[in-house]
Amino acid sequence: MKTFRSASCLTSLFIFCGILFLATSTWGAKYELTRNSVENPEEVNAAEVSLFRVKLGDPEATAVESLVEEKISGVRAEQEGTFILLWDKENPTGAMAGVRITDGKVDLIFINNRFAHKVRGVFRHILTAKSLKEIRDLLGPEDFPNETLMGAKLLYEKKGFLVNYLDRQVNVEFCLGCPDLFSQF
Repeated sequence: MKTFRSASCLTSLFIFCGILFLATSTWGAKYELTRNSVENPEEVNAAEVSLFRVKLGDPEATAVESLVEEKISGVRAEQEGTFILLWDKENPTGAMAGVRITDGKVDLIFINNRFAHKVRGVFRHILTAKSLKEIRDLLGPEDFPNETLMGAKLLYEKKGFLVNYLDRQVNVEFCLGCPDLFSQF
């Protein structure tokens, strides 16, 4: 009887550890854009950012499964060429977020101000910013400024993201070493 109790306790412990491991490994990155309220911009790194559990470097099959095949509340997903675009079902005026797939892997995640109602943390404040000064106050000085009369591109290369600001139209692109993203500076 004593060996039966110890065996059942040991089995229960293994099952619990397995469930805990699976839950934490499938959760996504450190900063899930729609779940985690990371307010400190120092804690944001593109390698740890995920969009509905899809992060940079994930295979195309994972991105399609998580974004297109899985039903996301209030979101319509379409795969167009190298992009998977996410549209707001209630206001489908343009894609609000998405990913780009190159060589079978996710190499770019983007969000814009249409996604502000879904995102949490510091990027909700960025997407709803009324001025360029407000963005700089939140994120600090950029690595490479590129400001024109029309707007600005704020490159935070060390953190792996770019903020495009054009008169209250804000777009944030997360990428690790994308030459096409950083070549404009």
